[in-house]
Amino acid sequence: MFTGIIEALGRIERMEKEGSNVHFWVSAPFHEELKVDQSVAHNGVCLTIVELKNQMHKVTAIDETLKKTSLVKWIEGSYVNLERCLSASGRFDGHIVQGHVDQTAKVVSIEEVGGSWNFRLEFDQPENALVVSKGSVSINGVSLTVVEASQQYCSVSIIPFTYEHTTFMYLKEGDKVNIEFDILGKYVLEAQRRLQG
Repeated sequence: MFTGIIEALGRIERMEKEGSNVHFWVSAPFHEELKVDQSVAHNGVCLTIVELKNQMHKVTAIDETLKKTSLVKWIEGSYVNLERCLSASGRFDGHIVQGHVDQTAKVVSIEEVGGSWNFRLEFDQPENALVVSKGSVSINGVSLTVVEASQQYCSVSIIPFTYEHTTFMYLKEGDKVNIEFDILGKYVLEAQRRLQG
């Protein structure tokens, strides 16, 4: 489980295709603290470390992950948001983030407003989506508060610290990002469906 509070930026150093899988070699500032079989969120996608070598860690994305996330667009040299799992003794600063991306969303506008940035995102409405104004959403693994919402879009505001310490500073209009809807909202929707059905 994660909280959506990004620890550092990682860099995609190398990519290796094997069948329908892709292995990503990533450099990270906290490399020395990582171990094999550890789960780390990469742009909000929970991936397991399978190897450590030359100050890098290796993670593998299967075909299903590549189809549902923006990992298929990663290239060598690009940066990703990294977060290790929540420590049992840690503070819960964000919201519950599983690292199970629901789908990708498209950045349709970026507006700078008095030192902060407003991002508007559009997405398909899946059965388990629930985005509400002032609710929580995870975008590329970052826990954010929703400013405005509808069934097919949401907007979020990014403060300077978040902008400068995450991949938001690299995003452009038209880019795809990973979106994970609030797990509590998804459970509520599922409970309602079962009661009605």
